[in-house]
Amino acid sequence: MPSDLQLKIMNGVHRALLAVTGGRIGKTVMGMPSLELTTIGRKSGQPRSVMLTAPIIDDDRIVVVASRGGDPTHPAWFLNLRDNPDVEVAVQNGPRTPMTAHVATETERAQLWPQVVATYKGYGDYQTKTTREIPLVLLTPR
Repeated sequence: MPSDLQLKIMNGVHRALLAVTGGRIGKTVMGMPSLELTTIGRKSGQPRSVMLTAPIIDDDRIVVVASRGGDPTHPAWFLNLRDNPDVEVAVQNGPRTPMTAHVATETERAQLWPQVVATYKGYGDYQTKTTREIPLVLLTPR
């Protein structure tokens, strides 16, 4: 599993590539659209941003995966939005959009998980590495 420092470095490199190339590099990762998710820190109360991929984007919904590479602990961004579901999302280096996050219900996850894994097989591999059920988060416009 990547360390917190490695994850921060990867996020910084991703942002830098988007900035330096004017968005030509980094809009997609592993065949999925990338996005910047901004949450409010549950402890600090400050905005916190992270680069993620979105295996499912349809009309008014974006699905992201709280996998953390199959780590046994949830990513910090997931804990933040679980406590405060008001987030901002910038898809493929586009404008920030206010959105509301909610953790997929058991029924929603059962429907969406096969689509997520079909988009990127790695998510299925991550699930086999951990005993926690990897949450799916649905983002919808506010």
